[in-house]
Amino acid sequence: MDKFGTRLSNPYYNRQGSEMAASPAGTNSSLKGIIAGGITGGIEICITFPTEYIKTQLQLDEKSGGAKRYKGIVDCAKLTVRDHGFFGLYRGLSVLLYGSIPKSAVRFGAFEEFKKRAVDEKGNLSAQKKLLCGLGAGVCEAIFAVTPMETVKVKFINDQASANPKFKGFFHGVRSIIKTEGFRGCYQGLTPTIMKQGSNQAIRFFVVETLKDMYRGDEKGKSVPKLLTGLFGAIAGAASVFGNTPLDVVKTRMQGLEAKKYKNTFDCAAKILKHEGPLAFYKGTLPRLSRVCLDVAITFMIYDSFMELFNKIWPN
Repeated sequence: MDKFGTRLSNPYYNRQGSEMAASPAGTNSSLKGIIAGGITGGIEICITFPTEYIKTQLQLDEKSGGAKRYKGIVDCAKLTVRDHGFFGLYRGLSVLLYGSIPKSAVRFGAFEEFKKRAVDEKGNLSAQKKLLCGLGAGVCEAIFAVTPMETVKVKFINDQASANPKFKGFFHGVRSIIKTEGFRGCYQGLTPTIMKQGSNQAIRFFVVETLKDMYRGDEKGKSVPKLLTGLFGAIAGAASVFGNTPLDVVKTRMQGLEAKKYKNTFDCAAKILKHEGPLAFYKGTLPRLSRVCLDVAITFMIYDSFMELFNKIWPN
C-alpha cells in the first residue's frame, strides 16, 4: 500500500508496494489482474456497446454532400433497429471482445512497469507521477491494442451504414481491410488515438485516486465501498469525456471508410472546423458520456469483485 492508500483490489493498481514487482506474489497478482481485467472488459462491453455504436454513427454523420442522416441519439437507435434489427446496435462488438484481453494486458502491464520505475525508495508514488504513469499506460495501450481494434470497429460500423455492406464478419472484414489498404489500414488514426488514450488514463487515474484519498482522509487503509467506487469511476469517466471528446471525433473520422480524404490528423481537425464548425468536435458526446461513465464505474466495481474472488481461490 502506498501513501495514497492504494489497495490490491483497485482496478488500476495491482501492487501493494514497490518490493512486490520483484517477488513471485507480485507477478502472480499482476497475472490475476490481467485475467480479471479481460473478463470485466468483456462484461462491460456487452452492456454498454449500443451507446458506443450510436456515438460512432453520430460522429460519422457529416453535413457535407447532403442532409445529415440522423436527427439525434433516439433517431439513430430507431433507424438502426428498423433497418438492421435490435442486434444491429451490436455491429462491431466482436472487435472489442477480441481486443479486450490484450488491451487490459498492455494497460495493466505498462502501468505496473512505469510505476515500478517511478516509485521512490519507500514505494510511494506522487500524484504527478500517477498522471505520468497513466499517460504512459494509455500511450502503450493505444499503440499495441486500441488503434487496430478501434480502426476495425469503426470501419465495421461505418460499413453497416453504407448502401451495400461488404464485411461479412470480423475476420472477413480484417482480411478485406488488409487486402485493400495494407496493414497500415488497421492503424489509421494512430496519433489521435495515442492522444485520446493517454489523456484518458491520465485523467481517470488522477480523478479516481484523488476522490478515494478524500474519502479515506487520514485512514489510508480504509476500504472504499463498491458503490462509491463505481460513483468515483463514473465521475472520472465524465471528466475524461469532456476533456478529450474532440480527440475522439477526429480519431473516429480518421478511422472511418472516408479517411482517405484527410491528409493527416491536423488536416482532419481543420476540415471539421471549416466545414462543420466547432460544435462538431463534440458530436456524440451524450452517448459517449453515458457509455464511458457506465464503463469506468462497471470496470472498477466488477474488477474489485473478481480480484477478491481470485485472491480467495488463487492465493499468492
